[in-house]
Amino acid sequence: MFKNASREQVRRLADEGAQVVEVLERRQYQLAHLPGAVHIPAWELTPARAAELDRTRPVVVYCFDTL
Repeated sequence: MFKNASREQVRRLADEGAQVVEVLERRQYQLAHLPGAVHIPAWELTPARAAELDRTRPVVVYCFDTL
């Protein structure tokens, strides 16, 4: 299921056990990322990188926030 979520909703989902994957550019990730998020830039989101994730837990892909 795909839907938009606010930063607060993403935090709540992470608190409930979801994995947060931020697909921001490296600089954006360094400036403002969610604590505990996995950083996989969008252009690196390949099957090999996706295999790094725990398939038993929900995944939230977080791509942008207007700070």
